Formats: sequence, C-alpha cells, structure tokens
Amino acid sequence: MPAISHDGIEIYYELHGSGPPLLLIAGLASDSQSWLPVLPGLAERYQVIVLDNRCVGRSTQECETSIALMAEDCRLLLDHLGLEGVPVAGHSMGGMVALELALRYPRLVGKLALIASTACNPVRNNLMFGDWADWYEDSDKRPAWLRMVLAWVLTPEFFDNLRMLEYAINYQLDYPWPQSAAAFRRQVHAIAAYDVTDRLPLISMPTFVLAAGRDILLPPPCSQQLASRIPGAQLMVLEDAAHSIHSEYAEEFVRLLSSVM
Repeated sequence: MPAISHDGIEIYYELHGSGPPLLLIAGLASDSQSWLPVLPGLAERYQVIVLDNRCVGRSTQECETSIALMAEDCRLLLDHLGLEGVPVAGHSMGGMVALELALRYPRLVGKLALIASTACNPVRNNLMFGDWADWYEDSDKRPAWLRMVLAWVLTPEFFDNLRMLEYAINYQLDYPWPQSAAAFRRQVHAIAAYDVTDRLPLISMPTFVLAAGRDILLPPPCSQQLASRIPGAQLMVLEDAAHSIHSEYAEEFVRLLSSVM
C-alpha cells in the first residue's frame, strides 16, 4: 500500500485520476475513504491526493498528534510526491490542518479551500467532543454513538431513509480500519488546542471558504468570521447542506470546488 514513513510514523495515501494535483484533508475520525462520494467527479479533473491523517485509518494510530503534526505529515507527503503550489482543501478538522500547512509552508499551497471549518473550535464543540470521546470507549453502545454523531453532521432528511441509515451504521461498524478510542481522543485534544485566529491575516494564497447553510456543528457564522479575517477570501454557502457537505451533496460539492480550485 502507498505510504510514507518518518520518525516511526506511517502515513497512508492514495492518488486518483490525472491532471493538476489536488490535496484533500479529512476531518475528525475521518480518513481517505470519507472522500469516496466526490472522488469520481474530482478525479475527472485532477490528480486527487487523499491521505489518512495520523491517528486514523491505515496510518499509525498509536502516536502523538496535533494539528501542527498533521500539517507536517502533509508537507512530507507533498515533498515525497515532488509537488508545490498545490490546491489544498480541508474539511472541518482538515481545514485546520490545511490552514496550518498554508501558514507554515506557503510555497506548497497554491490555493486554499476551507470547508465547514474554523480557525478555533467553539468551546461548546470541544466539550461535546470530549463527551464523544468518553462514550466512544463503550463499544457496546457504538451504534447509538454513530447515530448521534450522524445527527450532528448530516441533514434530518438523511434519517428519513432508514435503509440508508442502517447501511451507514453497518458500514462504520464493519469498517476494516476502525479508529481506536485512544486515537479518537488524541484527535479531539488536537482540535481543542488549536487556535490560529490571530494568524489568519498572514494567509497569502487565494482562499475559498465553503459553508453549509444547515450546519449545526459549525454554523455559517463560523465560516463568515473565518473568511472575514483572511485577506481576499471568497465565501460560498451551500444552503441545503449540513456539516458533511461532500457526503450528501457530492455533485454540488464537486462543481463548487472545481470552480475555484
């Protein structure tokens, strides 16, 4: 399997399609496979690079993590591939990683897309994620835990299709590369410790902020505030979507991202 190794850490990645490169960085508890709904559309236009952040998927899970360390993993991956000036899109926590990558290594990031993301997670979310980490340790209640998390990231209409809901739950329960409870908690701590609000004016590349109109985890005002602090940032809102924009609105997501990257 394709991977890079450094300092005892292995980072799994995949390449899809051909054309100009595009790096996608996933959010909390999500890995490269979370982009599957949009990969076919994006791979028609780009060589899409997806990776498993440390502490999830097929990358090393039992290791220290932080937003800075995840950004460093992305830097090493781009160096490994011999790329710079790459369009980078990050979802939620992945947006934080993309921000850190852009701030640390602006030569590597040609354009930046921040999707349902923030420069500093709200206190409410940090407290809730801490509760999620506690509850995640109880494997007997994992189906209920998954339904709860899905309620925060998907639209209410998703739950009207019970067959689809059951499929989504079973997909996660049977996933061959599950995230450990300890690794999930480490990602939660990484999010809580991150705040680059004061550094946002230093972002120098074209930046696009995509908000979901029905996002209850990071509502549109979070994206509006983020865009207002980044020089020249363009704000777009997909009104009907919830937090996991690319899961339920794949075609619209591909269209919007392709239009700016």
